[in-house]
Amino acid sequence: MKKIVYLPVVFLLMWACSSEPHYTIKGNIAGSDSVKFYLKKRVDGKTVNIDSAVSKNGSFTMKGGKVDYPELVYLIAGNTRKMKDFYLENSEITIDGQLDSLYVAEVKGSKTQDEYRSLIESNNVLTTEYSKILGQYQQASQSGDFAGAEAQRKQMDSVENEMLKLQKDFVKNNPKSYVTPSILYNLAYDMDANEIEQSVNSLDTSLVKLPEMQSLLKRAESMKTVAVGQKAPDFTMNDPEGKPVSLSSKIGAKLLLVDFWAGWCGPCRRENPNVVKVYDEFHKKGFDVFGVSLDHTRDQWINAIADDKLAWTQVSDLQFWNTPAAKLYAVQSIPANFLLDETGTIIGRNLRGEDLYKKVSETLGK
Repeated sequence: MKKIVYLPVVFLLMWACSSEPHYTIKGNIAGSDSVKFYLKKRVDGKTVNIDSAVSKNGSFTMKGGKVDYPELVYLIAGNTRKMKDFYLENSEITIDGQLDSLYVAEVKGSKTQDEYRSLIESNNVLTTEYSKILGQYQQASQSGDFAGAEAQRKQMDSVENEMLKLQKDFVKNNPKSYVTPSILYNLAYDMDANEIEQSVNSLDTSLVKLPEMQSLLKRAESMKTVAVGQKAPDFTMNDPEGKPVSLSSKIGAKLLLVDFWAGWCGPCRRENPNVVKVYDEFHKKGFDVFGVSLDHTRDQWINAIADDKLAWTQVSDLQFWNTPAAKLYAVQSIPANFLLDETGTIIGRNLRGEDLYKKVSETLGK
């Protein structure tokens, strides 16, 4: 009698275990025989492994793992840069594609991935247009056609604004989608603290609890200390000769631009001519720049200063994103800047191109 009772209990336990939510990933990647595929995600700025499998005749399976909620992950082929990003959730997911073009592999079986793909597809026309204009901009810059390059830059800015609007509309219209936190996290780079808090708190409560959203709220708190109207926090870093220079030693100019940039940063390098233009025209009237580089190699930093003809004070600790100054100013993307008045009070932030020129011109006069 005991055995008759015992067996059904074991069966029920086994059934309960097998019915727990989990994911199964079935990959069919042509040209990938005996390739080890890794499933990775970003945690606190670092990439960590969460699963792996070796392909046989182009096929592999990852099964039994689970996620607490749909999240963006990366399928990476061995130690290469070939990868595919997609939203992983507890379902059966298939990935079909070619090893040489893994980034365009087709992902099926994830509702969240379908939402993500819909957003990407709605952005395709603008992405293609932006790439075309960028090529024209680079060509004009290299040929010395500065007027043409400026015209192309304005077109790029216009397309970027349209792309941003698409993303903002997605966030507004999809407060329950697990794609929304990732999109909002990127949009937050150009938001002030109040905008971040309002955007996060407008989401479904299940999303607000996610780590990246809690991280955004913490970032908003940090941003309040470097908001317009606040005194700029002081810091000290070395110049190219190894001499320590403090921000406070530069305060006193009628206007001081604290400019976070890096030699490896394409958008920063494209913005540098605009800063040079403002510096050359207004330096004698009291405008100065304090460049803070997030480079990690000295040669790249020094060469970029020379190539872009940056005549103002430059400092760096060559710690890349780990530089304390960037954390102090809640900088998570570059270029980023803060405009200070002669008392060291922040009167503007992230002013670029014509916006920077206009602000400086209005304050110092032509």
